[in-house]
Amino acid sequence: MFQTNSLRFRVAIFYALFGAVVSITLSISAYFTVQAIGHRLMDDTLREELREHSDEPKFDPPKTVSIKGYALSMGESGAIIPSELKQLSPGSYNLNIANNDYRVLVLDKNGTRYFMTFDTKQQHIREAMFLRYVVIFAIFMTLGSAAGGLWLAVRITAPISRLAKQVAQAKPGAADLSLPNLKGNDEVGELARAFDRYLRRLHEFIDRENCFTSDVSHELRTPLAIILGSIEVLELDNTLPQKQKERIARIHRAAQDMNKLTGALLLMAREQQQAADELPCRVTDVLHSCVENHQYLIAERPIRMEVELIAEPDLHIERPLLEIVVGNLIRNALYHTKSGFVLLRLEAERLTIQDTGVGMRPEDLARAMDRYYKGAMSAGSGVGLSLVKRICDRYSWRITLNSQEGLGTTAVIAFFTG
Repeated sequence: MFQTNSLRFRVAIFYALFGAVVSITLSISAYFTVQAIGHRLMDDTLREELREHSDEPKFDPPKTVSIKGYALSMGESGAIIPSELKQLSPGSYNLNIANNDYRVLVLDKNGTRYFMTFDTKQQHIREAMFLRYVVIFAIFMTLGSAAGGLWLAVRITAPISRLAKQVAQAKPGAADLSLPNLKGNDEVGELARAFDRYLRRLHEFIDRENCFTSDVSHELRTPLAIILGSIEVLELDNTLPQKQKERIARIHRAAQDMNKLTGALLLMAREQQQAADELPCRVTDVLHSCVENHQYLIAERPIRMEVELIAEPDLHIERPLLEIVVGNLIRNALYHTKSGFVLLRLEAERLTIQDTGVGMRPEDLARAMDRYYKGAMSAGSGVGLSLVKRICDRYSWRITLNSQEGLGTTAVIAFFTG
């Protein structure tokens, strides 16, 4: 009916345990009280019987179904008395004689020791019946407490459940939860008002964020478009020296990278869509594109960059974000590799990027994905891997880094973590 860790369940369990403890305590107390009263009544009955019969010139013990009496004068040893009684000193006892339970009263009076016995068989029958009633009462109280606790839990948590449902259904742009029935002068009403205040602040924050992203999108992309257009014109000028063409090519690549990064950051700033709402992206196309775009980083170094396609999966992800992930990992691999190879292996459920570079120290590996952290061998700003981690987290991917200093680094992205 509800989860075991829910407030309703805990309230119901608490009331059930409370009812059980109270009912069991009362039942045990009542049972022992009744038992003590029974013993007291039997003792009083035996005393009264003894008083009546001991005052006679000759002791004539009662011989009823329940009560029997015996007398033993001082120094007398031949009286017919059960052996279990002879060793008893004055007082009250519960004693078993010939497989029967008795309440025994022993008194000394006028030089004679009197033994009065009360057959407790009927008393035990009544106590057993009373015990059954006590057990039934305890069970009824426990179940009643559980039912009452459940009813009370439902009544108490109903406003909280309605508030939680209303908050869960609230849209990011909503400025008010509209909870007129939950704004009384109780704790739930105060919580609803606190949610309303928080939602208004969140609405204002979202408005500011929307304005910021809109302004950034316009104010950055417009000059970037102008820069890229001017660069394309310069690249068509065949009169430029080779050195200048190389510098223009570097500017072109930097402007393209900035354009892609701006688009990726704007995508990350948006509320995440459902995976099914995003168009499928062919990973092989992104790999080949990123490999081609980063060939210039190899320059004259003896590095071989290869793509090994074991499978060709399609992923529901914005292509610019996947390009950011793959591009950053390729760029890091090429930057830290002086010679050897950089291998991109694509499988159905993972992408592996392996290099034979300088590797990382254990302390650098442990913090490689922390934002703004720069290792000893890094020349960047410490944003690249942290951005890769954020994108992977956005799509519930798992990224792991394995590295040994002097032997290279392997990055593995698991697309389906199950």
